[in-house]
Amino acid sequence: MTVVNNYMISTIFRKFSKHELKKILFTLSSRKVKHIVIFRIALLIATLVSLPRTLILFDVNQKLFDSFSEVSVRDIIIRFLFLFVIALVSLELNINWKRVYLQYSVFVRTSLTIVLNTMLFLGVVQLFVSIYPLVTGQILSESEIGFMYFVYFVILVTSIFITRILTYQMIHQADLLENEKLKQQNLQKELTALKNQINPHFLFNSLNSLNSIVRDNKDATAFIKKLSFMYRYILQSGERDLVSLQEELTFLDSYVHLVKTRYRDRFNINVSIEEKHLLREVPPLALQLLVENAVKHNEISEKNPLRVNIYSKNEIIHVENEIRLRTSLVDSTGNGLANLDKRYFLLKKQHISISDTENIFRVRLPLN
Repeated sequence: MTVVNNYMISTIFRKFSKHELKKILFTLSSRKVKHIVIFRIALLIATLVSLPRTLILFDVNQKLFDSFSEVSVRDIIIRFLFLFVIALVSLELNINWKRVYLQYSVFVRTSLTIVLNTMLFLGVVQLFVSIYPLVTGQILSESEIGFMYFVYFVILVTSIFITRILTYQMIHQADLLENEKLKQQNLQKELTALKNQINPHFLFNSLNSLNSIVRDNKDATAFIKKLSFMYRYILQSGERDLVSLQEELTFLDSYVHLVKTRYRDRFNINVSIEEKHLLREVPPLALQLLVENAVKHNEISEKNPLRVNIYSKNEIIHVENEIRLRTSLVDSTGNGLANLDKRYFLLKKQHISISDTENIFRVRLPLN
């Protein structure tokens, strides 16, 4: 068995080193940029490139040059510095500083972005107009000031376009890293499963043998059948990323039977899911994990029975229970909910919602 395991493990590593690299490269090459982004960039490039010809058409170039101040070293330096400042501050403002107000609504964020960029634009131009005569000894004409407004506005708009491109790039890289991390985790789980390999047929045969021994005990027979069904479901669902809510509820029913065998009337669960939601998909074992979490962390006694409510509302599955924490220490890694949230985001691009207000622990699973 050890030789077989080692061979299978080495085979997985070889497959991962060849095929996974191809998948990553294929993902990089096949990921498409939104057409609207390409359209905007193309429009901006075309506008900037055709601008000189457009100015010639309206006989603007010569008029501007005639009214421009004399070119000097100081003139070039101060213009370069101010152009650099507005470009730098604009990029920082629209990429890094934007994180400061991410917690606000889209309307507030958009309003703040417009106000701050407008203040930056007007402030830099006014500062340039004020400082330029002191540095160069020349006074800017009205036409040159108007042209400066135009140039700085073009730079600001260009910077905003660039920040959008950089933002999309960062999101894309984050997605790739997260997906790669999930693949590594899945590989590690597969390796662990191989190292601790158990023959499913052996386990099922053992359960059948045990069932025949306790055939006269209806409770024991029912328990073994439920346990056998659960193990089969875990094996089958392990090959799938998502399962229907109907399948999850069937599996949950078997798990609840095992829990009630131990706690009897001290544990109750109420499930109320609209029929239209039964074909929606969720990650395997999502509901069972939440119920198990409630059983693991809360007191269950005659005085304080545990009640778990599962219901659907507004395209969301709600799982709730009253908080009565156990007084004894619980053997738990604390990663269950975090792992469920990661799986949910990677598979459905949504996060689960967790809250514990009003002494009620609530977890919400989006169905969209």
